Amino acid sequence: MASGLKVTRIGCGPTPMLYYASVVLEADGAIMVTGSHNPPSHNGFKMMLGGKPFFGEGIADLGRLAAAGDVVAAGGGSVGDRDVRDAYVRRLLEDYHGGGRALRVVWDSGNSAAGEVLAGLVAGLQGEHVVLNGAIDGRFPAHHPDPTIPENMAQLIAVVRERRADLGIAFDGDADRIGVVDDEGEMIWADQLLVVLARDVLKAHPGATIIGDVKASQVLFDGIVEAGGVPLMWKTGHSPIKAKMVETGSPLAGEMSGHIFFADTWYGFDDALYAAVRLLGVVGRLGKPLSAMRKVLPIMLATPELRFACDDRRKFEVVEEVAARLRGAGRDVSLVDGVRVTTPDGWWLLRASNTQAVLVARVEGREESGVERLKAALVGELALSGVDAPDFGGGGYG
Repeated sequence: MASGLKVTRIGCGPTPMLYYASVVLEADGAIMVTGSHNPPSHNGFKMMLGGKPFFGEGIADLGRLAAAGDVVAAGGGSVGDRDVRDAYVRRLLEDYHGGGRALRVVWDSGNSAAGEVLAGLVAGLQGEHVVLNGAIDGRFPAHHPDPTIPENMAQLIAVVRERRADLGIAFDGDADRIGVVDDEGEMIWADQLLVVLARDVLKAHPGATIIGDVKASQVLFDGIVEAGGVPLMWKTGHSPIKAKMVETGSPLAGEMSGHIFFADTWYGFDDALYAAVRLLGVVGRLGKPLSAMRKVLPIMLATPELRFACDDRRKFEVVEEVAARLRGAGRDVSLVDGVRVTTPDGWWLLRASNTQAVLVARVEGREESGVERLKAALVGELALSGVDAPDFGGGGYG
């Protein structure tokens, strides 16, 4: 306000509601205060500038400006409140096309910021809806709000099976990431979910580019081709993905973390509530259970996303060292985001986290013996850079 800006406060709600408000209110910038799925001790900002994501070097430049303290106190600013929740819910409901089938759905809000918005959404949907952990509580008393971790989905899985629901849907702390459980109580991983959604989107946009991040299964990229699309592997992170969608005109993108982006009849930002609405529409029109779609996808053996501690500066150096060694050895390497190495056995990935002092790894192959060779190759490269191997969870696969 001191610098002359007009400030509109939209209150407590999911991060995608801020993105929506920024678009419909034609804001020049937008800031959400959120720790997302991080522990209660963490906090941060997600930002937009000029209708586009604000990240990377933009944030570094902002840091330098803030450190210099060169701010003009022009005055004349103002502040006001604007409740956009009802308008946001109405807009979400506009894109529900379920073919008249009444679904039974269990929702785990995870005590997230979705709270009141989710209550309004389910009230407007046909079918039977059960909401778990609907109260907004940043201490997350039920479980940690990261839907990519199976133990965080245990409550949802149990209720889906108990209620014989058609599916279950979970959110992270600020509801821009989605987790899905099918009618058999099995997790639908984000890259599998993206195959399901891509098939639907490509019916209306044949030949379109569909974007997945470097952590996604090869099943996703092959599935996009089979559905008549053009797959594009891109950097992990909601901001880089959104920027790439604008550049390529992609109508759909997604990440293994559960960020799903629609830009066909939506606005191109990641929104778990909207992704849920679109998924419910697909399932409503299927004529068969969601588990049937999961079962026809190729079965791959993959580790979960492995996150292991590494100093914030050192994590980038380790990735650069591994990349240099592999390039020198003439290996089949993608450097889109970190290092993704492809061999006849499958692939392994090593990258630095965007948000935490950790390295991230993943391994995928078709046979257990091949996955073990891939894991050994990853461990060997880490050892050469003086980094201990991650915990592979006793050899189990996700």
